[in-house]
Amino acid sequence: MILLGSAEWLWRELERSWFCPPCEINFGEQQPADLSLLSVPGHIPCGLICHPDKEHILYPLGCTVVIQELDSKKQTFLHGHTNNVSCIVVSRNGMYVASGQVTFMGFKADIILWDFQTKELLARLSLHKGRIEGLAFSPNNLYLMSLGGQDDGSVVVWQVGKREAVCGSPASACRAGSATIVVCSSCRDEIFVTAGNGTIRVWELDLANRKIYPTECQTGQLRRVITCGKMADDDNYCYVGTSSGDVLKVNTNNKLMTDYGPQKEKFSSVSSIPRGQYQAKPLPSLNRKIQVQGAVTSLTCRGQSHQIFVGTNECQIYRINYTAFKEELITACHKEAVHDIVFPLGTSDLFATCSKNDIRVWHTPKNRELLRIVIPNMTCHAIDFMRDGKSIISAWNDGKIRAFMPETGRLMYVINHAHSLEVTAIAATSDCKRIISGGGEGQVRVWEIGERTHKLGEVLKEHTSAVSCIKIKKDDRECVTASLDGTCIIWDIVRFVRKQMILANTLFKCVCYHPEEYQIITSGTDRRIAYWEVFDGSAVRELEGSVSGSINGMDITSDGAYFVTGGDDHLVKLWDYNEGAVTHVGVGHSGNITRLKVCPGNKYIVSVSADGAILLWKYPDLH
Repeated sequence: MILLGSAEWLWRELERSWFCPPCEINFGEQQPADLSLLSVPGHIPCGLICHPDKEHILYPLGCTVVIQELDSKKQTFLHGHTNNVSCIVVSRNGMYVASGQVTFMGFKADIILWDFQTKELLARLSLHKGRIEGLAFSPNNLYLMSLGGQDDGSVVVWQVGKREAVCGSPASACRAGSATIVVCSSCRDEIFVTAGNGTIRVWELDLANRKIYPTECQTGQLRRVITCGKMADDDNYCYVGTSSGDVLKVNTNNKLMTDYGPQKEKFSSVSSIPRGQYQAKPLPSLNRKIQVQGAVTSLTCRGQSHQIFVGTNECQIYRINYTAFKEELITACHKEAVHDIVFPLGTSDLFATCSKNDIRVWHTPKNRELLRIVIPNMTCHAIDFMRDGKSIISAWNDGKIRAFMPETGRLMYVINHAHSLEVTAIAATSDCKRIISGGGEGQVRVWEIGERTHKLGEVLKEHTSAVSCIKIKKDDRECVTASLDGTCIIWDIVRFVRKQMILANTLFKCVCYHPEEYQIITSGTDRRIAYWEVFDGSAVRELEGSVSGSINGMDITSDGAYFVTGGDDHLVKLWDYNEGAVTHVGVGHSGNITRLKVCPGNKYIVSVSADGAILLWKYPDLH
């Protein structure tokens, strides 16, 4: 049910300290590391594509294009875009992949042409500004047609062989709305169609004069916003889907609409029409339908339409057998930002993540989702496994602490009004008798947990802003809390008094005890990693952790030799604890990293991000 493949990525090994002026950055030999991805495209229209070889699917995820084998689920990543990918297309023979991106207004948005077999970047095509709205290959792969976004408003024809632009033109007439899709002919390289808000145009390329000529299609009294389209096999008709839930049939010879439907039971909208065999027949009436979770954003056919893959905006991928016409959920992931990730004690085979609406438990060896716990319209900020494995405790934005059974997801108990604002952090003692929680108002509360009872033991009121992280000492007598008020406090949770307070000009996002528990390391919005003595709270060392953006997550290995960090720079960094130097950098995230963990046994590093992605990194061989 989840997407978890195996693919090679790059860990860049650094020989010296990471961005520590005046040291020069020396890159050592590049080492391959395995990266697996648990995330599904949801918000890119027509973003899910089945390759003509019938063995792979492709989709964009952030700045990356993912190629996944259908049988083995092995993944390969095309990495070259500087911002989120907005559209992708595969040539009819499967040789080429083209992808476009968004960028800032006024700046050029790149189109990248890829070789599918070698996975290499062939060319970077730059003419459009702001956004690439659509791409299409001509039937014999001679040309690539690209459509700019609303701020660009142009359509450009590129020669694939020469990797250069042939010509361009405004995509729609002045009186019409902007064009949003481009569709190529099924037979002729020189013919293509653009459509959008109140416009359908058939274009013809004059290569000798390097010009393209449009003809506006007439739809009579009908006015529609076109969202997708496909050409019939004989090129005589073009079928376009609309935002109002019907499909228009347009004759490409006389440029007139000849039919539209369904007439009675319309869809809420039509977002994608799959590749397949389209003949010049009247539009059929609706006779079969399937209900999937979320709005459909992509439809793609495998082979001769015997299987259809469906992508939804709830980050789900379904496989539909056309004959039986029954759906099968094959992949699912978080739709919203992932706020926390935690492993149970002593195992790397399971981990849990939390997001808006749900908590999910994942099984890494078999690459699938084991359990989904749904609390509608609520956001879970933090989770933890009890050491005895009998419950998952969670912190929610409605001010409640909820505990669930890890096998079934059944609710065990709820602590109502655990905090006056949202519960932002949570941790459990090793004897499973107490829970330490932190709230948005800054209070730290200690809860006594019995077999059938749960009561408030103590309230610690030193922080003045939200508590972002809580870590408890092994002997359950002391804990450290990090807060957005710029303080970290070490508490005696037997006498319930403050032992030490650490002050810094930052909003603390994360804190970790060294396994020997004589030091803690902290980080936050100042991008610095600081080492502190537990005994007196004095500063030991300070490192430059990032050159851009906050550090939001941190974890340390069980032997204390290494720790990992991640944050708004989208990089996963592995540090040598004693040397204070980066040994490896993982490049793969497209959104801000929110949390990350080293699994027990140092087999994986798991990082989660604000775009809903979960990345599994193979822990590098450091011997």
